[in-house]
Amino acid sequence: MTNTMLTNAEIIAQEAQYTSGLYPKRPLAIVRGEGARLYDAEGRMYIDCVGGQGAANLGHCHPAIVAALREQSERLISCPEIFPNDVRAAYLRELTAALPFPARIFLCNSGTEAVEAALKFARLLTGRPGIIATMRGFHGRTMGALSATWESKYREPFLPLVPEFSHVPYGNLEALREAISPQTAAVLIEPVQGEGGVRPAPPGYLAGVAEICAANGSLVLVDEVQTGFGRTGKLFAIEHDGIVPDMLILAKSIAAGIPMGAVAIHERFGPLPPGSHGSTFGGNPLACAAARAALRVYREECIPEQAAVKGAWLMQALRELKLPTVREIRGLGLLVGLELKNRSQLAIAALIEHGVLALPAGPNVLRLLPPLVIQMEELEQVVRAIDAVLGA
Repeated sequence: MTNTMLTNAEIIAQEAQYTSGLYPKRPLAIVRGEGARLYDAEGRMYIDCVGGQGAANLGHCHPAIVAALREQSERLISCPEIFPNDVRAAYLRELTAALPFPARIFLCNSGTEAVEAALKFARLLTGRPGIIATMRGFHGRTMGALSATWESKYREPFLPLVPEFSHVPYGNLEALREAISPQTAAVLIEPVQGEGGVRPAPPGYLAGVAEICAANGSLVLVDEVQTGFGRTGKLFAIEHDGIVPDMLILAKSIAAGIPMGAVAIHERFGPLPPGSHGSTFGGNPLACAAARAALRVYREECIPEQAAVKGAWLMQALRELKLPTVREIRGLGLLVGLELKNRSQLAIAALIEHGVLALPAGPNVLRLLPPLVIQMEELEQVVRAIDAVLGA
């Protein structure tokens, strides 16, 4: 039984009665999606620039993903990794072939799980406890990933966190050189800080991090949970800089909206010790079928190239508006941030009335994460809505 005949207000009230209360709610109930368009319970259409918080790079209900899920769900849904599986084996082969370095893959269910796994693997492989992350970085909300996350509002209610974590300014190689030590297992870094304000890495920064880590015997863990699978105009954001990490952390759009995460571990480490980590649902056939279909679409429909072209157009169109309430427009591909002179939540609320859904990235940055399949006329509608809200 579904609630599709209920109104927005009825769905909102019902959910509020039973939900945990952890999530701030928008004043509408989403019941359907297609491409870059979402529809509420009363049929109103919105251009989606939330993009499943980065999980909907291929939009909503992409036919290839729907077909793959339907076919696999009729064959096998659950199969833990103690049993080899045909769909999982095929996906592991295809994903490793798509990576820009040779790797073995650990499959899990989300971005924070993938971060947790990478942190464990780094300590296991180096025998060291220390992890360096960056100020403004966001890596998840479970205890290890939260220890790497910078923002105090996420951290302080749960202190003390996992020990031996420290933070350095993003983009500052000298600060990293001073902080790293023989006890540092790894440095955890984002190619673009998403939650931290949509801040792309300065030129040469990622390569500098890799050089410093190599000299110290520390590992480089690159968190591409949000930037992976075409978002920045390359299949993986590390391809912009040509660096080779020790581990690449993936999730969100890996399976086009189906829960999944992965850690790509450089082949030079070989197989990890059996039983040192695991996941009941990781690599389940349903998620692997969706991920296989998604990977084909990313390649066959030139999705990263679309993101590069559309993102460049969007940032140029926004800059040409010369919006008086905007300090800076920055981003990479279709990960775009507008730093405002006031709080971003005011603009986000106003954009809903103009049929556009968007995200914050800190208190004063408006973040746009549309599906990479968004059409140009839909992007034009987004620009008009932003002009109407921020142009006054």
